[in-house]
Formats: sequence, structure tokens, C-alpha cells
Amino acid sequence: MIPKALIEETAAQLMATAAIEIPADYLAGIRAMTAAEEGDLSAFVLNAMLDNWDAASEDRRPMCADTGLPRYFVKAGNEAVIEGGFVALEEALRSATARATREVPLRPNRVHPLTRRHNDDNVGINAPEIEVSFEPEADWLDITTVHKGGLFGTDYRMLFPGDGVDGIKRFFLDTLIAFGRRGLACQPAIVGIGLGGSKDVCMTLGKQAACLRVVGDANPDPEIAELEAELKELGNSIGMGAMGFVGSSMVVDCHIEVGYTHTGALPISVHCFCLSSRRAVARIHADGSVETRTDPKWFTPYMRRDTVTWPKSTESSRKSG
Repeated sequence: MIPKALIEETAAQLMATAAIEIPADYLAGIRAMTAAEEGDLSAFVLNAMLDNWDAASEDRRPMCADTGLPRYFVKAGNEAVIEGGFVALEEALRSATARATREVPLRPNRVHPLTRRHNDDNVGINAPEIEVSFEPEADWLDITTVHKGGLFGTDYRMLFPGDGVDGIKRFFLDTLIAFGRRGLACQPAIVGIGLGGSKDVCMTLGKQAACLRVVGDANPDPEIAELEAELKELGNSIGMGAMGFVGSSMVVDCHIEVGYTHTGALPISVHCFCLSSRRAVARIHADGSVETRTDPKWFTPYMRRDTVTWPKSTESSRKSG
């Protein structure tokens, strides 16, 4: 059984890690961009980012004053047993958020949308967001914390099937140009794209693609992976670089996730993770041991299945029969 107290302690530590330490994959991507960037102001911003991250790591303080909206993505093994169940899990994560807000500290960004009242701890109605998915044949609990900015950097459009790949490219470029010109995103960023699903699922897929895949990771579907590479190249060829200045460093990487959609629709969402790419992950095993990493490994084959039943479960049933 996984203790509730261990979940809270692990989540609080993840909050501090995500706020302060840059994931190695993203840092490597930025260093590569810095070496190739020819725009003076864009290159200056990239180097300033690297200096800022070094200072944050040394001082053990958040790398950005705006620590965004802390949230969690939880992947639970089908055989995992949690002390107190999933209600206790949510309580532990909410408690860890309040604790991290005081101790790291994180900026208390969460307010009521009308009254602007706040609890000074990033906890409130539907806050923090906690998304849960499941994994077969496992007894562990993966907790990923992401500090995603809650202002801009996201757009959505309902395209038609006839718009096709050209329509996807056009909306992608229009969105990045608008973000760069109007200062609506902190580039360079990992750009996530959601294709298909219903409107809400499309938005969810895009955010997960931006926040839960590492730089250099390609979609296992060759056709989607080819489009990811092409969009990354397009995004870095529009003449904009870091923070919208002239340059070629707009997109650190481009990730696409898809969902089956209505026959008459082609919904698309575009999400820019911020330049800090704040995420941290831990796996809590049934024996109480904890492993930390930076790759959420969220999009497993089970997550991307398109069949009624999970083939491996079917195979297991046949063997046991």
C-alpha cells in the first residue's frame, strides 16, 4: 500500500524541483539553439536565460518570478493500492501544493475569477488541476508536476477535413506569428498540438503534448512524426526568435497528439510551454521506494490504443485460459 504521507512528501519535493531545475532535455535543446542563433537580440535573450537558470540552481530559488499554475498528472498502475484511495490522493496533492507555495516559495497565483479572492496557497475551486490516467499490469504511482503559465500561449480552431495538412500548417504559423508579435508566449518553447477529439479533448491533448513529452521525442506514428519535424522547421523559419525578437529560435520542439474526431471536423489546438518548461516526475513503488526523473512517459502504448480491448490483456486472458 502506498502511504498518503509519502505521496504528499514526494509531490512537495517535485514542486520545488520543477520550479528551480530545468529538465536536461530542454536545456540541451536551448544550448543547441544558442549555438545556431544569428539574431543579436535573440541570442542575447537565450544567453540570459542560461545565466538565469544557473543562478536559480545555485540559489535554489524559482527561475521565474511567475511560477505559473502548478498542476499534476497522475498515472496509476491498475494494481496500485493507495492508502485512503483516490480521495486521499487528491487531498495529499492539494496539501503538497499549499506547502510548496509557502516553502519554495511559489507565487500564489490562484484567485477566484470574479471576486479575485485567494487562499494564498495556489489551492481553490478546481485548483490545482489533477489529471489521472491508468496503466495496466503495474502497481506503482507516477506523479508529474507541471508549472504551466495560465495567461496566454494557447489557441484553438475548428478546421474542416478539407483544410487538411495545409490548413494545419497555416493555423500553426498564424498562431506562432501572433504569439511572437503580441508577446503572448515566452519563446523558445516546446509547442504541443492537439489534433482531433472533441473540443475539450483537443485542448487537453495539445497541452499534454507540450508539457508531457521531452525534447527529441517523436510520435511513434511515422506520418505524425514527419509532420512534427516539418512544423518545427516551419516555426523556426518565420524570422522570429527568442521572445519574439528577430531570429530563428521559436520552437525547441514540436509534439503532436491525436484523437479520433467527428467525421465533419478537424479541430486543432496549439500550446506553447513557457521558456522554463517546468516539470518533474517521480514514481512511487508499492514497497515505498521513490524514483525521480524528468520524462513523464505519459503517452504509453496503452494511452494511444485504438482498439476496444487492450491486446496484451487479451493475450493474458488466452494464456490463463
